[in-house]
Amino acid sequence: MKVKVKRGGARPPRAERPGAGSEPVVEAEAQQVLNRLSAPEPRPARHDPAGALRPERPATGRPQQVRRGERRTGPVDDGHTPSTYRLFYALKVPREVAGPLAQAQKHLKGNWRAVRADQMHVTLAYLPAVPPARVPELRALAQRLAPQFGALDIRLRGTGYFPNEGSPRVWFVKVEAEGLAELAAALRAGVHALGLEIEELPFKGHITLARKKGPAPRVPPLIFDAAWRATGFTLQRSLLQKTGPVYEQAGAYRLRDDPAPTSTPPPDESDLHPTPPDSSSAPQEPT
Repeated sequence: MKVKVKRGGARPPRAERPGAGSEPVVEAEAQQVLNRLSAPEPRPARHDPAGALRPERPATGRPQQVRRGERRTGPVDDGHTPSTYRLFYALKVPREVAGPLAQAQKHLKGNWRAVRADQMHVTLAYLPAVPPARVPELRALAQRLAPQFGALDIRLRGTGYFPNEGSPRVWFVKVEAEGLAELAAALRAGVHALGLEIEELPFKGHITLARKKGPAPRVPPLIFDAAWRATGFTLQRSLLQKTGPVYEQAGAYRLRDDPAPTSTPPPDESDLHPTPPDSSSAPQEPT
C-alpha cells in the first residue's frame, strides 16, 4: 500500500527499491513516531533542598561568558553548575560610606561597569560551587564563629587596580581593620574543614568599585577619609545576570558588641578559680 505524504514539511528520505544491499522502506507514519522518540525530554523543575534560597532563572540562549580575571575579586563561573550556588561571606558597606564611593565612580569613562552602591561589600571568603544541601552547614559555621570576634572598625584607604595598573580589570578601594584578616582566616579554615571548595587567593581587604568590560582610561588615585563600625557579616548568594552579578542574602551574623580583646583582658570567673594546666577541660584558643 502506498502512503501519500503532503508537501510543505521536510521531504522524507527517498525509498530505495528492495534488493541486495538496500535498506528497508520506512513508511511516513513510522518515521513520525521515530522523530517523536528522538526529541529531547523536557528538563525537570529545580528543587532547593535548603528551602531558603530562590532558584536561578532558567538560562536562555548562549551561556554567559565570564572572564577568568574577574574570579579574583568577586563571584564568577568557576566550577559552578546549575545545581550549585555561588556564595560568599562579606561585610556590607553602609549607605553613608557607599554614597561618597558612588560619587567617585563619576570619574569613570569608557567601558567601566560601576558597582551599585547597595551592592558594595568586603568579601571575606568566596565559595564558587556549593551544593544547596550544604548551605545550612555554612550558616552554622558563621553562627559559631561570629561571637568569637568583636565589632570591626573599618577604615578606607586609597584606590588601586587588579591585577595591576598596566592592565587593569578591576578598580577598588583598600580597607583596613584590626581583626579583619583574622575573621577572614577563621571563615576560610572553617570552610576547608567542611570539605567545600573555596577561592585560595590571599585575603586583601577591598571594596570593588568597577569592573572593566573593554578599552577604558584609568582613574587617577583617590584617597578616602571614611570609616564605619562593622557589627556583623552576612552570607550572600551571587546570581550572574547580563548586567552583572546580583546578590541575595542567605544569612546574617552579629559580632560581639565589645571590641576585640586586648593583650591584658580583665579577669573573669575562670581567673578566680583556675583550672589545673593538665586538665582536659582547659579552655582552648579559637583557631
